[in-house]
Amino acid sequence: MEPGDEDIDRPRPDRAPRNRTLRLSLADEARYAAMARDPSSMEPGPDGLLRAGDAIGSVFAGDALEIGPLLPSGSVDIMIADPPYDLPKNFDGERFAPMGHEAYLEYTRAWLAAIANSLKPDASIYVCADWRSSSAVYLALAELFIVRNRVTWKRDKGRSSSRNWKNSSEDVWFATVGNGYHFDAEAVRVRKRVIAPYREDGVPKDWTEDESGRWRMSGASNVWDDMTVPFWSMPENTDHPTQKPEKLVARLLLASSKPGDVVLDPFLGSGTTAVTASKLGRRFIGIERSSAYCALALRRLELAETDPRVQGFDGNSFRGRNDGPVRRT
Repeated sequence: MEPGDEDIDRPRPDRAPRNRTLRLSLADEARYAAMARDPSSMEPGPDGLLRAGDAIGSVFAGDALEIGPLLPSGSVDIMIADPPYDLPKNFDGERFAPMGHEAYLEYTRAWLAAIANSLKPDASIYVCADWRSSSAVYLALAELFIVRNRVTWKRDKGRSSSRNWKNSSEDVWFATVGNGYHFDAEAVRVRKRVIAPYREDGVPKDWTEDESGRWRMSGASNVWDDMTVPFWSMPENTDHPTQKPEKLVARLLLASSKPGDVVLDPFLGSGTTAVTASKLGRRFIGIERSSAYCALALRRLELAETDPRVQGFDGNSFRGRNDGPVRRT
């Protein structure tokens, strides 16, 4: 047993016994953080960029603006990015301060330009945003790529306000480098309960029935109300303040990538994109500024080797939130 292993993955004294939030002891945080890679210590290829064999499967410690231009040219099939929104937020002691629309637009242009050369001509791009940052993300994407849609997902978390609407949704912008992109609509069909089963000549029409109830398969729309922000009782949860659910990333990966494809996350955070990619048979490149978040990502990747489950996805279809047996009539 390595020093500190006795604390890993276990609730601290100030946490409820059933709290499953992943936390590392200081010793383990240092040990995992040391596994993150430093591009400056790696020998570049003939073109001066990182070699694909060195980049793929790596969690890089550093800034996307500096590491992005070093990535192998045309090596990425899909990018999923969750940059800081234009909000005050503390990321592992580093405070992100609101910039305002124009400055945030320039910031988005800068990091998109930094990774653009790494994308394949048929690559897909997904960028997360909230209502404040969404317009800047759209404008920056439209300058470099082809914007194709905006997904809005219900996050069911946020504070109520006596003078405004409660903010309980976020956006994910979908863009592509060109017109020859991959999209598998069948892979992301949603399993939904049938509320009013319709029959034709006594036979169920567009729905099926099994031991758990009556269901139909529906095409995934650009409004997602079946997501759950990771919380304390979920093993995927960490203390990262803006962690996205693995289920959300899984839907993006299944729609816009194939097994073996390479996914880039230039704002890896606690590792959700890399972990989900690993669970679904994709490869990854991750970039993260915080050594503590790099450590969490690497520990989660280790755990995914023995537990490839994605909550809300049964390997064939996505389930709605709180879906259980449906009472037959």
